[in-house]
Amino acid sequence: MTPKRRVPVPWPAVASALYAAALLAHPLIPNTPGNLGSLVETFLPWSAVAILPLLAHALLRRSAPALFAVLLPTLAWLTLFGTTLTDKAEPGGDLTVVSHNVGADNPDPVATARALAATGAQIIAVQELSDTTRDAFRRALPARYRHHTVQGGVGLWSTYRMTAAEPVDIMPWPRALRATLTTPKGPVTVYVAHLASVRVTPGSGFTTTARDTAADLLADAIDQDPSAHTLVLGDFNGTTTDRGLSPLFHDTTSAHRAAGAGFGFTWPAAFPLTRIDHILTRGLRPTSATTLPTTGSDHLPVTASFTF
Repeated sequence: MTPKRRVPVPWPAVASALYAAALLAHPLIPNTPGNLGSLVETFLPWSAVAILPLLAHALLRRSAPALFAVLLPTLAWLTLFGTTLTDKAEPGGDLTVVSHNVGADNPDPVATARALAATGAQIIAVQELSDTTRDAFRRALPARYRHHTVQGGVGLWSTYRMTAAEPVDIMPWPRALRATLTTPKGPVTVYVAHLASVRVTPGSGFTTTARDTAADLLADAIDQDPSAHTLVLGDFNGTTTDRGLSPLFHDTTSAHRAAGAGFGFTWPAAFPLTRIDHILTRGLRPTSATTLPTTGSDHLPVTASFTF
């Protein structure tokens, strides 16, 4: 009696199918314990790296079925991020803004201030101001940015007249502010925020509780604000895909997602892995958005232009 031939399991094809399913089903990853879902969503664009060994295996084996199987995770990834890769910018804009976590230990805050001013932006928002960087910005920014406010570690400089500048209570110490700017096209309300930092530890996982609480409070303030034209600028220590920040993104438009090109990663500046610095709007239309060259900070600056 001839023994039955065992059919080998096509593990590369199985791996490709499982990987594609995991990509599309990532919202189902539980966030407890350890906020695993938020952690995965933070670095989800880098999941494309896992396609490379599957592709290499298919090419080495010269296997048409294996190559076909690699299409599954590739299409799943493109479904999630394909539009992100296209350049959505257009010329023009009535208003240009820059936001930057300047770094408390910035070795040359004067050069950083001058680099931000060189963009020609009418609005400059900064986070993680120390006493040294705060004084440097006040000295180094040109006279056209004479309207300004600093609340704790966040600051706002503008060429437009500023009124109603005040802190926004999102944490036990000042980490957010609100001000109204009088532009030629009408008033614009600007929020600048630096949400709480996050950590990844073996015992606690992705610790985001303080950040998520601050995001909820900031989102509540924005939701209750009657302003027709609103900008929200800052270091949110999280991405637009992170479910922990969803209250902040549900009623606003990310300038980079609407008018940028690529992922626009901002941190760490030496080799950016994720985008945690954002420019959001409600009531304005983004026309362009991009990151700027490195400064003395561990974050890259971000800039965007808008029309009314």
